[in-house]
Amino acid sequence: MKSTVFADETGAGLVEVLVAMAIMAIVLTVFLSALSTGSLGVSVVHERVTAENLARAQLEYVKNQDYITTTDYSLISVPPSYSAYTITVQSPEISDGLQLITVTVSYDGEPTFTMEEYKVDR
Repeated sequence: MKSTVFADETGAGLVEVLVAMAIMAIVLTVFLSALSTGSLGVSVVHERVTAENLARAQLEYVKNQDYITTTDYSLISVPPSYSAYTITVQSPEISDGLQLITVTVSYDGEPTFTMEEYKVDR
């Protein structure tokens, strides 16, 4: 069998193949970088939302307790799956019968979310 080669048929040269591979490598690098950044963003949002939910739960728990003039409000129990989170409550008395409740949730020792609300002795 004899193959016929036409004058307008040319194969891809080495330079064209290398340029195509370089373009593919750049596109793949940009895609993986965007994927990594997106993944990091999702983990930060998850950490913040969890801290906010724990702060809201703690604040509601404090509001449902009786009014006390000391800062000894009890804390909610953090589920074992969130053991990296810690909750602190500060409740200085601003005036007679009025406290500013400040709930701070930390993740691995770093303050992540703080929420404040007033509590009145009724």
